Amino acid sequence: MNGPKGPNTRLAHLGNRPHDFHGFVNPPVVRASTVLFPDAETLTSRRQKYTYGTQGTPTTDALADAVNELEGSAGTIFVPSGLAAVTVPLLAFLSAGDHLLIVDSVYGPTRRFANAMLARFGVEVDYYDAALGAGIAGLLKPNTKVVFTESPGSNTFELQDIDAVAAAAHEAGAIVMMDNTWATPLYFRPLDHGVDISIHAATKYPAGHSDILFGMVSANAACWPRLKDAQTNLGTCVSSDEAYQVLRGLRTMGVRLDRHRDSALAIASWLESLPQVDCVLHPGLPSHPQHALFRRDFAGASGIFSFVLKSGGAAEAAAFLNALEIFGLGFSWGGYESLAVPVNLDDRTIRRPYAGPVIRLQIGLEDVADLRADLEKGFRALS
Repeated sequence: MNGPKGPNTRLAHLGNRPHDFHGFVNPPVVRASTVLFPDAETLTSRRQKYTYGTQGTPTTDALADAVNELEGSAGTIFVPSGLAAVTVPLLAFLSAGDHLLIVDSVYGPTRRFANAMLARFGVEVDYYDAALGAGIAGLLKPNTKVVFTESPGSNTFELQDIDAVAAAAHEAGAIVMMDNTWATPLYFRPLDHGVDISIHAATKYPAGHSDILFGMVSANAACWPRLKDAQTNLGTCVSSDEAYQVLRGLRTMGVRLDRHRDSALAIASWLESLPQVDCVLHPGLPSHPQHALFRRDFAGASGIFSFVLKSGGAAEAAAFLNALEIFGLGFSWGGYESLAVPVNLDDRTIRRPYAGPVIRLQIGLEDVADLRADLEKGFRALS
């Protein structure tokens, strides 16, 4: 589309070429494995747009076009889950003897993959404090090939100065990957801040309805060929049905995300006023220690954050959670329903003391008054 357009206008029309498909508003769902060639010469040379189902279809291309425009990327791959969106680029850019730096507040399964499989393959793995910023330069080694970031961090929502981290990494010859699932490309565009590879669990906000497992990885021009080649060699492809569902979810992601943002901020601000709450871990709040960095880099906040009880342990966290009715007790987030889980930080390398249990909330699309009333049940259960 020519000229600047608002986010919801863009989402309504990205990856959408109705007149390529007889005027139908949505692209067709093309289910494919075998693709036929017109002659032996074309088959041998592979000189046609589609060659096999694992290499993409008109449906996955429509989604890729949309995501590339959102990200400002040279190319995007789609994989079967958010975790696969982490593991495929790491496998693409790391070899035995390489060094990998990961932010300590990273998504737990990312840590498990690095500590178990990458370490077994001979990759040296270290973790760094999210607060380091440009100070990460002191941890970079001659064999550091990848710096893996996530901002804000999983469960405790520390922010990083991504521009400073990327600059230091590039100075040392390393590439930068970022899990940007929390913000989506609407609220933060990693490649605009020096990141080379942007990772999303599209299971969350892009799909938006808690019924799809899907991951997407977008790369700049320098990294795109190697990322695409790795996906081809690993065979991590997706079905057109799921790609269609994610593309359909993108159409409403802007309005949903704004609702998640506003409701989460309302709940987070209210929680700060309660005597049972020690602190709220939400970068969109003025009380967050890195709120100025949030205001500098982010266009908005999504619907997931944590809060800390003033005292207690696992039993108190369980009592709070068991009293909830609207909030479901379950993993993932980004869907229409509100969720709550206790946070386990035992895997962290850098330990920070908290006054009591940490509880993570995903604020869905329900009415704020009803969500507050439900949380009040949890606080009453504590007393």
